[in-house]
Amino acid sequence: MKKRHIAYLATTATLAGAFLGTTPASAAHRTLVVRPGESIQKAVNAARSGDTVLVLAGTYRESVTVKTPGLTLRGVGPDTVLRPPRKTKSAAPGRTESAPRPKKSSPTCRQAGNGICVIGGKNKALPDVTVSDLRVTGYAKTGVWSMGTDRLAVKRVTADHNGQWGIADEHSTRAVFRNNTARDNGDAGLFLANTVTAEKGATNSKGTRVSENLVEGNRIGITVRRLRNLSVAHNRISGNCAGLFVVGDENKPKTGDLTVSYNVVERNNKYCPKTARLPYLKGSGIVLTGTEKAVVTQNMVTGHSGKSPLSGGIVLFKSFVGAKSERNLIAGNSLSGNSPADLVNQETTKSANAFDSNFCRSSKPSGLC
Repeated sequence: MKKRHIAYLATTATLAGAFLGTTPASAAHRTLVVRPGESIQKAVNAARSGDTVLVLAGTYRESVTVKTPGLTLRGVGPDTVLRPPRKTKSAAPGRTESAPRPKKSSPTCRQAGNGICVIGGKNKALPDVTVSDLRVTGYAKTGVWSMGTDRLAVKRVTADHNGQWGIADEHSTRAVFRNNTARDNGDAGLFLANTVTAEKGATNSKGTRVSENLVEGNRIGITVRRLRNLSVAHNRISGNCAGLFVVGDENKPKTGDLTVSYNVVERNNKYCPKTARLPYLKGSGIVLTGTEKAVVTQNMVTGHSGKSPLSGGIVLFKSFVGAKSERNLIAGNSLSGNSPADLVNQETTKSANAFDSNFCRSSKPSGLC
């Protein structure tokens, strides 16, 4: 290992200036510093549980795979930038990215078109990984993608102009997504799901939190799909085709037992054409479909306008696959300037959805305000 590639600093020391002149206090808790021109993946491969890989300001053209429990991958803010590797005519025989070679059936993080991948085992979750204080941009699929983790933290990450999702998580528990910016991604800015490869009932996220994020300019701001027991709170969601989707289907258990609260959802009026799964999107604030026992409260939802079947301020959308939204509570929200209405309920009265103490002027059917 070349001395210029990885420098070791104690995590217990204060990181300041050029991060020089510090002696490791413990071999068990190191900080491995990566400078421009060096490989983040090599530092990650050399790290042990409890270590921090600190990536200094600069542009790094690579994809990074994290499989070490308790690892922190941290930049110094938006000036630490990860971009896709430059395309080459042909790779030299035997040369690949530095991540451990996976099974042939599983593409590498780079091959899948992702920037940072945090990957747990098939039957054992990867615990306590943190990704923070950096920017991931321009990847064909996802900026930060995680699967099979427990207590993952993604904080102060900017994920922009990625082909599908800005930040995406599957099959994980007790995760925290906080103070991130997800902007101008091809599908959702933040995407959370049980799985995208199989039809299964919603899984228990055990308290995952999505909070204080800025989400703008995406197809959908935030998507929560087939999950239970989580909160989406204090986010600012604007300028997308649709603000927030909470999605279930005919599988059991349903999406639900979750809270959407204290979000500012405004002017999500971009036009996005229809897909195989959804009609065209324009002017949707918060949409629930195929959910149960969700609490949507204390949100400010304003300025949406569209003629899509999903348009409106807060919409209970009748599922395409016949999954009812039942026993949801929509209460204490402030809505204005949404068309065709502030509150839209496409479910039958037998579904026992409750609308209580919302400040609004229009609803479909009438009488919900």
